[in-house]
Amino acid sequence: MNYKIAIIGGTGKEGKGLAYRWAKHGHEVIIGSRQIEKAQLAADEVNTMLGGKNIHVSGLENIQAADWCDIVVLTVPYSVHKDMLQALKDVINGKILIDVTVPLVPPKVNIVHIPEAGSAGKEAQEIVGEETPVVIAFQNISYEHLTKDEDINCDVLVCGTSKKAREVVLGLVEDAGMKGWDAGPMANAVVVEGLTSVLIHINKQYGSTEV
Repeated sequence: MNYKIAIIGGTGKEGKGLAYRWAKHGHEVIIGSRQIEKAQLAADEVNTMLGGKNIHVSGLENIQAADWCDIVVLTVPYSVHKDMLQALKDVINGKILIDVTVPLVPPKVNIVHIPEAGSAGKEAQEIVGEETPVVIAFQNISYEHLTKDEDINCDVLVCGTSKKAREVVLGLVEDAGMKGWDAGPMANAVVVEGLTSVLIHINKQYGSTEV
């Protein structure tokens, strides 16, 4: 099944990488940004990566993109996480929200930060309400892998408030060329999100770029 996917804050490297992967598979994808010009430029980059195939990624402002889609993917820095969710919560009501945000607090991004809610995913669920299922995924994927024209030898841990929503996201993980694992309810998100800081520390300590 193909979906209409909006990637909010999708002008960054990870957002563009996911857009490329899903558009290539056949999903309809729109990149969202606070500035439509930035969204359109990012969409043009992805379309170039797709190589002129009969696929087209578009760019819109965040609210417009979120209103258009079936599934919302949030790829913003943690510093704007709450504000972005507050702005989107009404327009995404009832849609699946995939939260890719990791609660990193610069400059010490290699130290695990636990939000007051327990995780960024739980924070998102508290803001958008129970009618909007929240799933966390893709926290530990290096963006360098996403733009390569090959499957990624990497596991994606998926946590969320709804088993049905997790199953949808696991399908999207597979569509993006990765192996997904149902890692359980949102209570487990703190471990998945925290693993990012651990991997950053390991990469800095040992010079590895593989995640």
